[in-house]
Amino acid sequence: MKTISKITIGLTAALLLFSGCGSDSAAPSSSAKVAPTISEESLGLRKTDLYSEKSDTTGMQTNYSKEYAGGSHKIKRAFQDAPPMIPHDTDGMLPIKIGANQCTGCHMPEVAASMGATPIPKSHFTNFRPKGGFTDGKFHQGVDNYKNEVAIKETNHLQGARFNCSQCHAPQTQGDLAVANTFEAAYTEKDGASKSSWNGKKYTESLDTVKGGDNFVTDADVANANSPAGVSPWTKH
Repeated sequence: MKTISKITIGLTAALLLFSGCGSDSAAPSSSAKVAPTISEESLGLRKTDLYSEKSDTTGMQTNYSKEYAGGSHKIKRAFQDAPPMIPHDTDGMLPIKIGANQCTGCHMPEVAASMGATPIPKSHFTNFRPKGGFTDGKFHQGVDNYKNEVAIKETNHLQGARFNCSQCHAPQTQGDLAVANTFEAAYTEKDGASKSSWNGKKYTESLDTVKGGDNFVTDADVANANSPAGVSPWTKH
């Protein structure tokens, strides 16, 4: 009987002790920080809660330029050599198809100046795609990738890879953004905000890495089969 009484007293004391600790921990201390309340409206860009957005949330109206081609002003480029954006109305010009490209009517170099348009750069008239061929039923590449060879051929016609102008160039809409854009471009050219640096042969310099200078693969590099760094991948075996 005495043993049962001792066990009962011990359990009662433990229960009281546990209850006391629980009540102390549940009570917030004076120095504890209270987590701020975050509303659902502030979690996204729509500024409405998830339960009423279907009825109360509307998309921002898009205001594309209605200025006619040739009567608009250039849009400042987002960064150096960024594809220029379309500042004029494109109604009736899109989508561009392989046999119907109205952009070329004003932007081809031979007519751009008279039309007050930006001429298509020489990079769009350069073929960077090496053509392969079939011999004895096997396909052979037009260049040797192991030698970092490239195929660059300047032409007098717009390359097929460049016909879809709206793939890189797009009209811009005006309006207030939910989040302000604080990005500031650091142009590497003095006129980088309005002009590309990819003109003439400048954009093809250093592309032919087979032979040439300090940064090129030389005959000595190719012949150096016993290099401590390993066998050259250009070595013929």
